[in-house]
Formats: sequence, C-alpha cells, structure tokens
Amino acid sequence: MEIESAESRFKALGLTLPPAPKPMGVYIPYLIDGKHLYLSGHGPVTVDGTLLTGKVGRDIDKDEAKFAAQQTGLTMLSTIQAHLGSLNKVKRVIKVLGMVNSTVDFGEHPFVINGCSELFAKVWGEENGIGTRSAVGFGSLPGNIPVEIEALFELV
Repeated sequence: MEIESAESRFKALGLTLPPAPKPMGVYIPYLIDGKHLYLSGHGPVTVDGTLLTGKVGRDIDKDEAKFAAQQTGLTMLSTIQAHLGSLNKVKRVIKVLGMVNSTVDFGEHPFVINGCSELFAKVWGEENGIGTRSAVGFGSLPGNIPVEIEALFELV
C-alpha cells in the first residue's frame, strides 16, 4: 500500500496555488533553521496575484473571512513550493498564528482561522497537519487584508 504524500493530497483537492508573494517590507518570507521552517506572516493572495481585503464583521462576514484564511493557507503553500520545491519536504505543522482584522464585537476568530487549519490538515493529514494554534483579533492589518497567518513547520 502506497503512503499518500502531501503533494498527492494537495493535487486531489483540485485547488490552485496563487503566486508566491514578494516581501512588502524589510523581511524574508521564510527561514530554515535546522529542521524547522518559519514562514513570515502571509495574506490572502488570489490566483491573479491580488489581495483579498476587508474588515471582518463590517465589510465581509465570517464565511468570507474563513475563505480568506484558506486562501492565505494556499499562499503559504505557494511559498513552500517556490522555495523548497515540494510540499513533501514538510513533515508536520508545529504552530499557526492567525490574526483576524475584525470589528471589536466580532468574536469568531477560531472559526475564521479554521480555513487555513483545515487546509493544512487535508494536505499533511490530521496527525501531521494539525499543530498548536492561536487565533486572535486585530484592529487592522496591512492593506486592510482580513487575515494574516504565520506558521512554524518541521521539515523531513
């Protein structure tokens, strides 16, 4: 019996990776330290390279925000693919930090960030694709994006 790889799982999802984003400031998008891959904060880049925008609870609802978090996860996968060559080089997700650009009264940040976490669980399987996580609200994010997510992974 053949073990399913992250690449084959991703292909089976039928999703398309957006272009890997270029830094919008003085930082690098990823860093490898030994067996750890650190990804800087990513936003929801679409297939045509534009960013999804809007404040959750005012401009977009929780379901649209969850989609934006999934798109952010796809953007992160794109960075991994572009710089490491394959999603198979990631062994597991260690930590995800999800930041939600929301109104003060919005309280469903974990629901929103599930968009990214569910994607990672499908790509690396539940055992390796679900790590520790924080999902928090912010008064604003760069460019008025609805979510920004950073993560730490263990490499093969």
